[in-house]
Amino acid sequence: MGEERPSGVGARRPPPGRLAPQALADARGGAREGLEWLGRVPESHPSIRYRLLRVVARIVLFGLLRFRIRTSGQENLPAGGFLLVAAAHRGWMDPFVVMHALPVAPRAWFLGSAPSTFTSRWRERLIHAIGGLLPVWRGGVRIDQHVAAAAAVVGNGGVFVQMPEGTVSGPAGRIGPFRIGWAVIALRTGAPIAPLAMAGTEELYIGRRMASRVLPAISVAALVPEWDGAAPPPGSRAELDLARRMTVALEVILGPVVEELYPATVDPPGRRRPFRRRLTWLLLRPGRLDRD
Repeated sequence: MGEERPSGVGARRPPPGRLAPQALADARGGAREGLEWLGRVPESHPSIRYRLLRVVARIVLFGLLRFRIRTSGQENLPAGGFLLVAAAHRGWMDPFVVMHALPVAPRAWFLGSAPSTFTSRWRERLIHAIGGLLPVWRGGVRIDQHVAAAAAVVGNGGVFVQMPEGTVSGPAGRIGPFRIGWAVIALRTGAPIAPLAMAGTEELYIGRRMASRVLPAISVAALVPEWDGAAPPPGSRAELDLARRMTVALEVILGPVVEELYPATVDPPGRRRPFRRRLTWLLLRPGRLDRD
């Protein structure tokens, strides 16, 4: 009530999901999420296997595909044990943009979509072995599991990454409406919040330019100055109200930075875009994308 929202967000609802998560989960015999799926404490120290995969990924992305990511603001990163909240989320390249902005250690763990990521059994097994993802099926499972996952990552000195738009659909160069789950997790863990602005991942092709910027870490009290510092009861109306106010405040912070970064990622209309369709959908399950 009376709170100003960033331009282009207003009272819009998030776009409908591209997938039917519960149907996909039922078809594969279940939808284990978070720590239950992982079955171990999320490690903060990068393993040799993870380091090797990271080197291979950089060779493919920056050598073979000639992607270019202009990043800044790393001096704003906390030492470890924090939440990183990133937007705008527009494609499969976003986790790599996040990792490019972060040091190798401590490790980043993503709260990510299982339906979009587990497109084959071998990919699920590989990700489980290497780590880095705590999956969400969005099949009606309560947020408590994701709070527990975040607390485990942060408590072990890692980085818990969330993309609050919750979908790769959305306008190019602008944020879409944020869901409030990230804010509930921030409230219940009490961890520092590092915002990350990203742009240029909505369409991928050989030589694509992208950008990111780490913004100064922020707390709940800084997002909502009128907050009295008392943690609302979990699941209460007061908690949801505070989470919504935090979300509006973070939209106001991240939205203008995404818009500022975006123009430098746009190529002239006449520039060739080799393998555009194939690369854009390379690691995504094909579906409808709302870009309006």
